[in-house]
Amino acid sequence: MKRIVVLGAGLVGKAIAIDLAKSNDVTTVDSNHTSLEKLRNHSNIKTILTNLSDEGEIQNIVKDFDLVIGCLPGYMGYKTVEQTILAGKDIIDISFFREDPFELDELAKKHNVTAIIDAGVAPGMGNIILGYHNAQMEVSSYKCYGGGLPFKREWPFEYKAVFSPLDVLEEYIRPARYMLNGELVVREALSEAEMRHFEPIGSLEAWNTDGLRTLIKTMKIPNMIEKTLRYPGTVKYIKVLRETGFFSNDPLLVNGKQIRPIDVTTKLLFPVWELKKDEEDYTMLRVIVKGKKNGIEKKYTYNLFDRYDKKTETTSMARTTGYTSTAIANLFINGKIKYKGICPPEYIGVDKKNFEFILNYLMERGVQYKVSEE
Repeated sequence: MKRIVVLGAGLVGKAIAIDLAKSNDVTTVDSNHTSLEKLRNHSNIKTILTNLSDEGEIQNIVKDFDLVIGCLPGYMGYKTVEQTILAGKDIIDISFFREDPFELDELAKKHNVTAIIDAGVAPGMGNIILGYHNAQMEVSSYKCYGGGLPFKREWPFEYKAVFSPLDVLEEYIRPARYMLNGELVVREALSEAEMRHFEPIGSLEAWNTDGLRTLIKTMKIPNMIEKTLRYPGTVKYIKVLRETGFFSNDPLLVNGKQIRPIDVTTKLLFPVWELKKDEEDYTMLRVIVKGKKNGIEKKYTYNLFDRYDKKTETTSMARTTGYTSTAIANLFINGKIKYKGICPPEYIGVDKKNFEFILNYLMERGVQYKVSEE
């Protein structure tokens, strides 16, 4: 039994803690008392109330544990990984941070630490799938479409934040990188929108987001792109907000006070985007891998449609992200991941046994990827 600390008790962090506590000694840490209270029915999970943004607090907390699971917002992600490495502890992180994780590679190797980053659904599971196929064939194209949405479409946004709302905003403003014919292309977020059909929902809008992340450095594949899914019409109204300046970090002088527009926007949007109790969500993911295997053209398509679990009251995004992370954690605990340094998910997918273990682990929890081969 390993001693594991989960940093963050949000929707995903909670699901991760509950799953890992089945066979490990788990402690969850958060600065929000209400979030920790939601774990009170799970007596086998210890809780610590503290502010992890305080100087030195992360190192202080993680020093007594065998493994760290990072479930904090993206703006805290890089520092969390760095501080955990400095404490000499292994970490599996799901945050969506801007910085290049490989800047910490040398530090992690120096401290003999394994730091698995982007261990979620997208990025995460998409990387694992690509890593597996890239080891089996000559891949020429990778496309990933993913999104988490509420079943109930409420005006005006038809959206609820099923992970950190701040990281949702990042998808709307962070420039998107993708590979086209072997060249790196950078486009603004929300660009090149297209309509795609997804069963059983119907038409969804897809646009460029910066979801390839580590794949740009680790995979020599000429064509790779990742797009986020929302209900039709989303791009138009989000662009209006963005172009008007609502997402700006540059302060404005209002009644003699300096105010950042993004701070006002978050105050207005986050309560509206909050998923209400018993409100159901779903996760949609489609990964398409094309290339040649033994000289023959191949196309593999992975489709996931997962929904809110009424029995456990667990959101689909928590299930699909969290259980991917806990599958990886189990592989690591059992000595199946020996890589030292920064370890993106695609490195894990290279091993066929690890790849199959993750798919089976998810299936046991009702998260099933349907695979077709052409």
